[in-house]
Amino acid sequence: MTSILGILVSLSLLIALAYRGVSVLLLAPLMALVATLFSADAPLMASYTQVFMPALGGFVVAFFPLFLLGAVFGKLMEACGSASAIAQGIVGVLGVERALVAIVAACAVLTYGGVSLFVVAFAVYPIAAALFQQAKLPRRLMPATIALGAFTFTMTALPGTPAIQNAIPMPFFGTTPFAAPGLGLIAGAVMVGLGSWWLLARAASAQSRGEGYDADDAPVTNTPRSERDAPSALPTETAFATPPFARAMAPIALVIVLNYALSTWFFPAMDTHYLAQAKFGATTVQAVRGLWAVTAALFGAIVLLVVLERPRLPRLKDTLGDGASAAVLPLMNTASQVGYGAVIASLAGFGLIRDAVLGIAPGNPLISLSIAVNVLAGITGSASGGMSIALQTLGAAWLAMGDAAGISPELLHRVTAIATGGLDALPHNGAVITLLSICKLSHRQSYLDIFVVAVAIPLVALVVVVALGSALGSF
Repeated sequence: MTSILGILVSLSLLIALAYRGVSVLLLAPLMALVATLFSADAPLMASYTQVFMPALGGFVVAFFPLFLLGAVFGKLMEACGSASAIAQGIVGVLGVERALVAIVAACAVLTYGGVSLFVVAFAVYPIAAALFQQAKLPRRLMPATIALGAFTFTMTALPGTPAIQNAIPMPFFGTTPFAAPGLGLIAGAVMVGLGSWWLLARAASAQSRGEGYDADDAPVTNTPRSERDAPSALPTETAFATPPFARAMAPIALVIVLNYALSTWFFPAMDTHYLAQAKFGATTVQAVRGLWAVTAALFGAIVLLVVLERPRLPRLKDTLGDGASAAVLPLMNTASQVGYGAVIASLAGFGLIRDAVLGIAPGNPLISLSIAVNVLAGITGSASGGMSIALQTLGAAWLAMGDAAGISPELLHRVTAIATGGLDALPHNGAVITLLSICKLSHRQSYLDIFVVAVAIPLVALVVVVALGSALGSF
């Protein structure tokens, strides 16, 4: 029982201190050591050097290319004006009268194309502010509008999204970014449909009371760093006009097309027998094709972007360097959380917790998976961190349970990804805090609407997918 107490104490401290802005890079190893102090069978230094560090290193080895290329791509899209061009183009088509829908759509297109949600928030905010003012919409709804487009369905549900939350399950389940596309589209429709309905209803209610934009600045919350909070995400000044909409969209379209073609046709058709060798990890192409496809797609999009927009990138070397630097903090934050999870999983008390989680609906691992991933994402304030901890500790067990129950790895993948996008957006989440800071609003003013569109509605979508997947299987 003391081991379980240690786990609970360390988790409580992790949440409280992260909320107060303490770096996860410091917190994760310290809280792992706190947990080991309560467990008689866990030597302190060995838990750090032989458990924490190998788990951290393993995550970096597996996902460094995705963090690096994703950050560089987003930085280039921002620096050359393509991100702003896409947002302005969508707003121009939908018009001021559909301001809420236009901002959601702009954020969704950018994030589905691989642009960091950080870059999206900074790029879209000035456009959203002007549009909300013209439409006389309450500015307190702006963070939730951006969150719906950037933090929800394009991050976890839509098939093929290059978001890290859709990539992490692939090596565990041997799947691709397009796993269970039908269920992903249904989940996405639930999120965007209910989320848009909520925001439109809230806007109509506010306008009926005579509430306008209210341009006065509001108190700004503290902004602790997290996996979605990178110091180099600030917008880059450019002296050039934004590129044409169609050209700005070309790299994003290439990400989507390449991702699908490589994972579905090209890599599976290659002769990859050499992967069975120990020096290549004794694996199969099914286990790595998803990561290969996303990595190659982002690289191809970066090359195309540089070729198309080279005149708008006068400081190309510096921009590439800024993008590479922006990848380090999110990567190391998430990897540290994975190391923390590995230490927790090595403790005697975790065995009791694991058995309790796996005992939830023993005939249907989708339920225990959904609960565990969501709770861990909420505890860490990190979608990818919570997912990584859950899969590192219980992924093999869920895969075996799914095989025994006739549940496909593709369905396990999609449920895992969607489950990361609920409780992760609690008030201590770094993306939430930073978004409020960008919009110059406080939790008190705007968090209720963020909670509805980024926590409550994604949980509804998760329930729908689990119910449909249990009844109909993967599609």
